[in-house]
Amino acid sequence: MDKDRIDGAAKQVKGTIKEAVGKVTGDAKTQAEGKAEKLAGKVQSAFGGAKDAARDALKK
Repeated sequence: MDKDRIDGAAKQVKGTIKEAVGKVTGDAKTQAEGKAEKLAGKVQSAFGGAKDAARDALKK
């Protein structure tokens, strides 16, 4: 498993928590930051998945 996939998943979790805190406290800025961080995590995770797929394809 690629490091980007792990880091991306961690960012998604952190973003989800930050977004929830923003909702609970009514802080729109924190909520938006959480959404952005969650999206960045999804992109990073997808990039890591593509790297894994490329690595697997080269092994065959």
